[in-house]
Amino acid sequence: MTEIWSDIASEFLHLYPSGGRLLAVAGADAERSRRAADDVAAALTAAGQTVERAHTGDGDEASLRADVIAPFRADRGDRVLVVSGPAALVSASARGLWNFTIWQLAGDEQPHTAASVIVDVTDPDAPTRRFADYCALPSAFGA
Repeated sequence: MTEIWSDIASEFLHLYPSGGRLLAVAGADAERSRRAADDVAAALTAAGQTVERAHTGDGDEASLRADVIAPFRADRGDRVLVVSGPAALVSASARGLWNFTIWQLAGDEQPHTAASVIVDVTDPDAPTRRFADYCALPSAFGA
């Protein structure tokens, strides 16, 4: 685990210190999302949090809500659910599900500007945080 994941875990815990919290790790590549989610889950665990992990491979929002989110919310424990998967996790309709979102990308992939954090995992052993906003994106982005 690299320092970036510990820093992101600290930021998340500063913003959401307790309760049932939902964190999504998404991006264009589901397997990269899975690895990034595993890394941030390990950092949260190292910070003393109870962490549950889920992965959605197909991006089916209805199944995600029914099979993953609803059961987690039904138990009001003090824990974090880290969900990884494709870009559908941060679609406009799903955006309100999450307390915090991490968008992972590699190379020249475009960031998702609604994400809480953007991480470049071009080198998965040395991820870097990327800061982006709508001003830095090409005018055709999202069209």
